[in-house]
Amino acid sequence: MTQVIIIRHGRTAWNRVERLRGRTDLELDEVGIKQAEATAERVVEWPIAAVYCSPLKRTVTTASIISQRLKLEAKPLPGIIDINFGEWQGLSPEEAAAKDGSLFTLWQKSPHLVKFPSGENLDEVRQRAGAAVDEMVKRHYGKTIALVSHRVVCLILILHLLGLDNSRFWQVGQDVCAVNLFEVKDGIAYARLLNDTCHLTKAGLI
Repeated sequence: MTQVIIIRHGRTAWNRVERLRGRTDLELDEVGIKQAEATAERVVEWPIAAVYCSPLKRTVTTASIISQRLKLEAKPLPGIIDINFGEWQGLSPEEAAAKDGSLFTLWQKSPHLVKFPSGENLDEVRQRAGAAVDEMVKRHYGKTIALVSHRVVCLILILHLLGLDNSRFWQVGQDVCAVNLFEVKDGIAYARLLNDTCHLTKAGLI
C-alpha cells in the first residue's frame, strides 16, 4: 500500500482578498506561515518518506516548513504547479465576471468546459498533474509521500485518484492548508481524509 497526502498551501494576501492566483508567485502571509506550521504538526503522525511541491513560493514555503518538521527536504515537482489562468490571472471574481460574464458563468457551472484565454483548461492540468502523481506513486511504492500544491491542482488530483471526471470539480472542498489522505492498493485509490482542516481549527487559524 502507498499513501498519498495532498496538501494545499497556506494563506496569501490573494487568498484573504480573493483573486485568481494561478502562476503569480505569491508569498505566504503571517497567518499562512502559522497554518503551515500547524499542518506540519498534523502530518508528522504519518511516516512520510518524501515531500514534493509546486515550484511557486507559496507552496515551496509551506512544503519547506512541513519537511523541516519531518527532517526531510522538499523537492520541486513542476507537474503540480498551479493552473495558468492566462488573461484572468490576478482578477477578482467580480472583475472576471465583468471581463467575460458568459465565461465566468461557465466556470461556475461547467468548469470542465472552460479554456482560459491564453491559459489552460482542466484537462491540461489533469494531464500533467495526474502524470506527476502517478509517477511519484510508482517511485515510492509502499511508502507515504506528501504533495503540496494549489486549490485547482489539489481538486484535480483528488478527482484523478478517485477516477471522477472534471465536471465534478466544484463538488469537492479544498481550504487553505487542507490535508487529503489516499491509500493506493493494487492501482485503486481509497480516500481516507478529504479537506481536513481540524489542525487549523484547533490552532484558531480558520
